[in-house]
Amino acid sequence: MFSSFPVLTAEEAASLIHNGQTVGFSGFTPAGTPKAIPTAIAARATAEHAAGRPFQIGVLTGASTGPSLDGALAEAHAIRFRTPYQSNAKLRALINAGETRFVDMHLSVLPQMVRYGVLGPVDWAVVEACDVTSGGGIVLTSAVGAAPTYLNQAARVLIERNRRHPPSLLGMHDIYEPADPPVRRAIPVYRVSDRIGTPIALVPPSKIAGMVETDAPDECGAFSEMTPVTERIGRNVADFLVFEIAAGRIPKGFLPLQSGVGDIANCVLAALGTRPEIPPFEMYTEVLQDAVVDLVEQERCRFASTCALTLSPPAMGRLTQNLEFFRPRILMRPQEISNNPEVVRRLGIISMNTAIEADLFGNVNSTHVMGRQMMNGIGGSGDFTRNAYLSIFSCPSTAKGGRISTIVPLVTHVDHSEHSVQVVITEQGVADLRGQDPHERARLIIDHCAHPDFRPQLNEYLDLVRQGHTPQSLSLAFAMHRQYESTGDMRGIRWEEWRK
Repeated sequence: MFSSFPVLTAEEAASLIHNGQTVGFSGFTPAGTPKAIPTAIAARATAEHAAGRPFQIGVLTGASTGPSLDGALAEAHAIRFRTPYQSNAKLRALINAGETRFVDMHLSVLPQMVRYGVLGPVDWAVVEACDVTSGGGIVLTSAVGAAPTYLNQAARVLIERNRRHPPSLLGMHDIYEPADPPVRRAIPVYRVSDRIGTPIALVPPSKIAGMVETDAPDECGAFSEMTPVTERIGRNVADFLVFEIAAGRIPKGFLPLQSGVGDIANCVLAALGTRPEIPPFEMYTEVLQDAVVDLVEQERCRFASTCALTLSPPAMGRLTQNLEFFRPRILMRPQEISNNPEVVRRLGIISMNTAIEADLFGNVNSTHVMGRQMMNGIGGSGDFTRNAYLSIFSCPSTAKGGRISTIVPLVTHVDHSEHSVQVVITEQGVADLRGQDPHERARLIIDHCAHPDFRPQLNEYLDLVRQGHTPQSLSLAFAMHRQYESTGDMRGIRWEEWRK
């Protein structure tokens, strides 16, 4: 392909974006995220601030990004507001300090919120592409995210053409944007491998202000080595799913899987691949990580539908060097489709996500440390959990060297309620909460998921507050959290000292 749009430097492109404007960036995780233009915007913001002039922009993305976008803009104090998800330490600090407004939302609803105008006008779309046609056809790189919506809604468009991603990625994307209510029709995905859109995003050429040529890898880091704890979590998830197949509650042919982001999720998928009782399966998910590349190569994963290829550099290299093998087996979709509740419910997804903490009744906190400090955001976990055939949350049973129990009387922030969470798994074991009342749930979670150091005090708590349909105490529910803030350790609590 070829294009005839002006070729700009990153600095020239950044000079077109003005203080107060809102920019929609492509990418989903660091995959497919522009790098040169946001870095140049950050440098411009730093210069403007040094001259005593204001410069901040609204930042819309698909999910988290890499250090060249969220990191650089946060360091330059250039972000006025941010949505829908982030994972950068500097940006997190600004959000929790109240300097940067952050709107946490389900990833599947972001594109339609943009179209509805809830987040205001989108002045610019800045997208990474591996190829561009003179007619405005854009071949995205390693993610789709919300890029199609930003391209359609933005007044102007800037493109980073990244030579690190080969144009032969053409055919790995399925670009489809549904109509809005009241004229929306069914999303016609009936099998994981169904293609319903086009391989390229189309933009009126008149909207494209120019292109910046780059050659930069995605800023996806390598995953941590498996630990005894993450290995046991992965084994427990695999054992549970094998048991459910044998019990007839999961079809023998299995069901599509969704997996969240991070080391635990990667270990869980690796564990599933080692179990011969689990047949070759499909994935309908928002992110593919390194373990999935292995599973596809081993033909343990037959097909994977995703929004992004969040791969370490070696894994991404294996994929791009063998595209003829991977192209018929992997498909990238917009997040509005990869996370679509209608499709998740229809396909019967088994969702597997991670928690910061879970309480005795199955409520899960995915976002806030001690109830007030934002970690990353809810991401897509709610899109899948609330609509899954089977919803699983996993986490280590302790944190901070054993001083914190992740199983607590009551979570300090609720992202996923007891009505959506069906199974809780730690390295200690599995609590299947389906069909259990609150009293039964509490004992199951303590006996099977809590760390032995915390089981006695959690049982003592239940014995103290046994009344009511949901055994709970307003004065004691957060005593373990309060003790940690006071002493740095949740262990050895004396419940009577916290009763008020």
